[in-house]
Amino acid sequence: MDHKKLAYFFARITLGVNFSIHGLVRLPKLQGFAEGIMKGFEGTMLPEFMVIPFAYAIPIVELILGIMLLLGLYTNKALATSAILMIVLIAGSAFKEDWGAVSTQMLYALYIFFLIFFQENNSWSLIANKKTD
Repeated sequence: MDHKKLAYFFARITLGVNFSIHGLVRLPKLQGFAEGIMKGFEGTMLPEFMVIPFAYAIPIVELILGIMLLLGLYTNKALATSAILMIVLIAGSAFKEDWGAVSTQMLYALYIFFLIFFQENNSWSLIANKKTD
């Protein structure tokens, strides 16, 4: 295996571990996590009815995306969905005027961009190098 494929493998696995653990540790305390998210959006322009579904979905989506990235299962779709997740999180953080979180999320977005851009180096996966995955 060449160094580009090895680097891509570890970059994908790193994001997969990050996302899956983010979701995994939040699931047992999903109610409290969602309530904390909703409380964080009090006083923002976003109405509660828009925040609630995302507050409950985020840990589940993170876990699923993390597992997909760890396994290399439909990597292109997992990365595209991860990018959409980051866009939603960045928008939410911007509504809260939490610019520190936005900065961190922008780094995640950039990391995901590079994984998408260099996806031809994805080789150690369940479905490798399929343009249509």
